[in-house]
Amino acid sequence: MLSKGQKINDRYEIIKNIGEGGMANVYLANDTILDRKVAVKVLRGDLSNDDKFIRRFQREALSVSNLSHPNIVEVYDVGEEDGSHYIVMEYIEGKTLKQLLKKRESLTLTEVIDIMTQLTDGIAHAHESYIIHRDIKPQNIMIEDDGRIKITDFGIAMALNATQLTQTNSVMGSVHYLPPEQASGKSATVKSDIYSLGIMMYELLTGNVPFRGDNAVEIALKHMKDKIPSVRKQDPSIPQSVENIILKATAKNPRNRYDSAKEMHEDLLHCLDEEHVNDKKISFVYPENDLDGAEPISTQNVKTKTDKKKKEEPMENTDEFVKEIKPEDVEDDDDNDEDEEFFEEPKRRNTLITILAAFFLILLITGGIFWLITTREVKDITVPKVIGLTTNEAIEKLTKAGFTYNIEQKNSDTVEEGVVISINPKAGSTRKKGDTITIYESIGGTYHYLEDYTGKNYNEVKAKLDLLNINVLVEPKDVEDKEKYKGKENIIIDQNPKYEKDKEKVLIEEGDTITLYIPNIVNEYPDMVDEGWSLSDVMAFTKEYKLNLSVSDKDNNIIPEDKYSEYSSKVVIEQSRPVGDAIIEGITLKVKLNASYEIPAIDEKIDE
Repeated sequence: MLSKGQKINDRYEIIKNIGEGGMANVYLANDTILDRKVAVKVLRGDLSNDDKFIRRFQREALSVSNLSHPNIVEVYDVGEEDGSHYIVMEYIEGKTLKQLLKKRESLTLTEVIDIMTQLTDGIAHAHESYIIHRDIKPQNIMIEDDGRIKITDFGIAMALNATQLTQTNSVMGSVHYLPPEQASGKSATVKSDIYSLGIMMYELLTGNVPFRGDNAVEIALKHMKDKIPSVRKQDPSIPQSVENIILKATAKNPRNRYDSAKEMHEDLLHCLDEEHVNDKKISFVYPENDLDGAEPISTQNVKTKTDKKKKEEPMENTDEFVKEIKPEDVEDDDDNDEDEEFFEEPKRRNTLITILAAFFLILLITGGIFWLITTREVKDITVPKVIGLTTNEAIEKLTKAGFTYNIEQKNSDTVEEGVVISINPKAGSTRKKGDTITIYESIGGTYHYLEDYTGKNYNEVKAKLDLLNINVLVEPKDVEDKEKYKGKENIIIDQNPKYEKDKEKVLIEEGDTITLYIPNIVNEYPDMVDEGWSLSDVMAFTKEYKLNLSVSDKDNNIIPEDKYSEYSSKVVIEQSRPVGDAIIEGITLKVKLNASYEIPAIDEKIDE
């Protein structure tokens, strides 16, 4: 641990410790040369003894230092002093998204779309520069007071070993955002970052991660096997177009995911557009349980801004990037002759696997020939009943009976999402073993449930309900304590129909009408005479409420507007609008001052 006042590289003076992690400690420091605050991340001492770890850490940190994007924390310096390895970064005065979620529980739809739009833009920029983050989670995302998002900890995650899954708190936290292919031992690709972005979008909308468990292994298995819960079931006001982004980003089969973060970014930009109001739930082309069929993403899928200039030049970073996305462990990929030592064992293992695969292939072919010779005919079998089962249960039952299957999805207002509506051919009919049965899976209907909107901004609520084609009326409602609602004119204080927490949920459909009530706060004229208002006070008042002003003296002489400044301190002795009258924009307020206005003499030309 470093102490206050201690200097790194005779330049960065430690102010205080601002964070501790499984790999490094983070300090707020002052750059004494440029006189600015910086964040200094210093590797833990026990990790500084691993030469391969250090070389990789430095190489990745230097790579990230070349990234320049408004949503990525800038890296200023990388170095080592007395065995301590450090990175100097931009200091962000704000909080992490995790801290914001703990305070707010969940964010509004518009806030989430704005945050995710910034995130995908930053991650897309990193991918174009051949950098994969590998550890996207709310703890690594900073949000400034003005709403600007900053992505941190690039390169650090690349040094994590998959075997640390159950060893450190930092990895335990990361497993909630772990892509299925990494959970099954494969290496990370650009699509791994996209999966983590989708999980985080789910958490921002609902306040919870989709998969929980008693330990990291249990959570990782859920990422591989369990279907992600529907955000629309938890909040029916979320448009299907938004849920589709989460579903596509978190597809278990990488081939069903977005091809790039840029593609996800484009969908986020337009998901709330009117043309996407009636989007249907997304369906996948490739089987979600086929993780082994997913091909690694090559560098050809990542386009850089300088591709045109480099068509005939070899890319210096290409080998590095391909190495990162090989299906070997991501721990060690050092250059030079140490690579041979690292990959020697996998080569032997691959040779053994090839021999075993050939042996089993021969057995399979032999068994197939024997089966063809001994089997004279295929018996008819009965299609089992699977309507009302979940899709996975139906698949298991049909497969056990000897059938293959394909899945088609349909909307249904009566059958729960993920449950079989019907099959073709029908249950009870007979078919040959191996025939294909079509399963029609419900993806839910277009129904939504009434919520408690009180206390929320009526503009945001109206925008959500408009997207659902629900009619919204906004009406003022009288309140007793008007002072209580000053500055809260847009807050909903009542609604019709009312939301009753302890009663059965109320179903609302397209075309239904909901009335939202906001406080009826009418601004009234004060008693300017008894309160001793000056002309200066009246001028400020009329400007605030956009009123016209007419001023006269105690003898009813009109004072010209260009003379107001001379009488600004004079006191009001009469006002034209009664005390308590409603203030209406654009009308004229007349006031009389306790003063005398000297009417300028009129020069007359006398003929001689």
